[in-house]
Amino acid sequence: MAYHELVKNFNKIRDYMREFYIYEFKSREEYTRKSARSYDDERRRLENWLGDYISFRQRSDRKNVFLSIDSRAAHQNPFYKAFKTKSFTDADITLHFILLDLLDEAGKALSISEITKKLDEYLSVFSEPRVFDESTVRKKLREYVREGMLVTEKRGKSLYYKRTKTAPEYDTDLLHFFSEIAPCGIIGSYLLDKKEDYEEHFIFKHHYITSAMDSEIICQLFIAMREKRSVTLETWNCHKNHMAKIPAIPIRMMISVQNGRQYLMAYTPQFKRITSFRTDHIVSVKFGEKTERFDELREKLNGMKFHMWGVSTQSRSRHRMDHVEFTVHYDDSEQHIHRRLEREKRCGIVERIDKNTSRFYADVYDANEMVPWIRTFICRITDVHFSDKKLEEQFKNDIEKMYQLYGIESGEIQ
Repeated sequence: MAYHELVKNFNKIRDYMREFYIYEFKSREEYTRKSARSYDDERRRLENWLGDYISFRQRSDRKNVFLSIDSRAAHQNPFYKAFKTKSFTDADITLHFILLDLLDEAGKALSISEITKKLDEYLSVFSEPRVFDESTVRKKLREYVREGMLVTEKRGKSLYYKRTKTAPEYDTDLLHFFSEIAPCGIIGSYLLDKKEDYEEHFIFKHHYITSAMDSEIICQLFIAMREKRSVTLETWNCHKNHMAKIPAIPIRMMISVQNGRQYLMAYTPQFKRITSFRTDHIVSVKFGEKTERFDELREKLNGMKFHMWGVSTQSRSRHRMDHVEFTVHYDDSEQHIHRRLEREKRCGIVERIDKNTSRFYADVYDANEMVPWIRTFICRITDVHFSDKKLEEQFKNDIEKMYQLYGIESGEIQ
């Protein structure tokens, strides 16, 4: 099959983008999940789309290729380019422009029979006119209604179609900001493409651009939540090299402020509990029936958030919460430490012991999720305690090793 720059199915290249960007480009010999021909085609596409961000490093045995993107300098997410390379058939393109042109010219709602008749008249002037049957036209019209491009009105037993009103003008600063920050920001990027000239006023310090690759999956999950539907998630476990299909009820999306990783919180009937799924492990989403349990499950999740530091909804012991507490001491000039504790405490409680001492404690499902955050206070922690004694020992051992590495006198943390 000949190489084509455009792609029909985004899923086809998402794995390659993730492999090549996050895990560094692999050679044809190293990448074994697809054929060598597929590898060549997908790598060529990525190099064409993201050529400005590709760098090379010479190794002893070969030249190694990788993507190098400074998120502070990339004002627009470069991965959005992949979404804008969808292929279309000649029939799709022809029908798209003619239908919209006919409805715009009519200036009123038309029935399916009227549209089909006008379409035949429009195409009849060509030497070899293309013919579209009524079912094809109806299917395309329904698609445009779902996308919001057309609206319908009922007259007796017949449906009439007409163009939606002209889209409102959006503030370019709003579009630019939310297209880079909000989930499914690709939508804002499409709207920005309609603007001929605009100034970019934002530079993003913590710009988690790889999350864009999951936009299509997240959009489908949002639709399922809005319609309160169950779904079947097709997930890929790269460590076990295993694909699984898991029935679930999507409840909420959560995004890590530390690494930008996106999670789906969902109820799984198989395990009878609410659990989390990394969106970059979800390959596809298949819609199921509407469920009456959605509101009940979302309310349950809201209650669980009082003991969730991250996305864990079950203690590792499965019987009790993990209790965590630590004390920090700071100088007179470091009063911001207490304010930071108050700002970042989430489900924890902060107490002011004295002018220069604060104490934090919390009961959470998984104390292990808190460790990276607690480490950011290391130089000011005077004591720390976990109910999970193995985790406490590991934490203190890690601190001891760090002290040894940097030649710092230890023994301050109790």
